[in-house]
Amino acid sequence: MKIGELSRRTGVSQRLLRYYEQQGLLSSHRAPSGYRHYSPEAVTVVRQIRRLLAAGLTTEVIRDVLPCARGEMPALDPCPELLATLRSQLSGIDDRISCLQQTRGALVDFLTAAERESATH
Repeated sequence: MKIGELSRRTGVSQRLLRYYEQQGLLSSHRAPSGYRHYSPEAVTVVRQIRRLLAAGLTTEVIRDVLPCARGEMPALDPCPELLATLRSQLSGIDDRISCLQQTRGALVDFLTAAERESATH
């Protein structure tokens, strides 16, 4: 199928599909006319990419994880280093959450102090 059809079937823009291809996440072959042609499985691959992106993974991590994906959900087979990669991603998210909680606490303290100050004036 051509890129326009893949875009229609997945709801992903042609520009984004070309980006996925540049990132090594999606493959196509070129017809003599120069048009990209994708296999029928490309629809599933694009849906897998979208779900993995929604899980917060970067395209670099997805490039490593994608060979382990099966189905549109996707389910992930325990490929080598997959668990370590996902644990590392989860740890990074936990670190960012902790940092955000500390930042939130500091803002609450500033706000509470400012409201107390404004109430006394």
